Amino acid sequence: MSILQTLILLSFLLSASHAAVQDFCVADLSAPEGPAGYSCKKVSAVTVNDFVFSGLGVAGNTSGLIKAAVTTAFANQFPGLNGLGISLVHLDMAPGGVIPLHTHPGGSEVIFVIQGSISAGFISSSANTVYLKTLNKGDSMIFPQGLLHFQLNAGKVPALAFVSFSSPSPGLQILDFALFANNFPSELVEATTFLDDAQCFSDLLFCSEYGAKCLPFLSNFE
Repeated sequence: MSILQTLILLSFLLSASHAAVQDFCVADLSAPEGPAGYSCKKVSAVTVNDFVFSGLGVAGNTSGLIKAAVTTAFANQFPGLNGLGISLVHLDMAPGGVIPLHTHPGGSEVIFVIQGSISAGFISSSANTVYLKTLNKGDSMIFPQGLLHFQLNAGKVPALAFVSFSSPSPGLQILDFALFANNFPSELVEATTFLDDAQCFSDLLFCSEYGAKCLPFLSNFE
């Protein structure tokens, strides 16, 4: 057996043995969440309800400013997902609804359109290339981890989609809030964005009003 074959075999055995250490790691929500997720609940305290979630069948409230709502099944709502590298979201979008430019630092995303049409796209980090497509019923699209992306209801009827992430807690960072709804000194914002003071102040006011109106519909990502 060659050295390469031996290394491949050892790698396989190590990964297989790691995967077989335990069947699951149901989140202990009474403990703080760390970079690797929640610590495991004692197996004796685990029940079938930890592996069942019924919230994705309920439509969200799309009456807010962004005319969109997300219902999440992340580890803090669906403890059985903890450690499995997956999570789900129910996305409702009224006509004109939008999920603004944002990133998920902790995971990649796949969207599957159930009803209506959704214009979606992401921007590559290497060449700032925009990959844009109008998705119709039955279409799917991938948004790679960490890249800026958005969704917009492209039709005249409500749109419905289900989203899957490659993490039980993918996180959320909205571009406008990251730039203007923070405690970053305004002179540094101006220096790093090439915007003048009036533009920064206008954007700050917009983000303050915008955030108060739309964050309740995105708060499950926190």
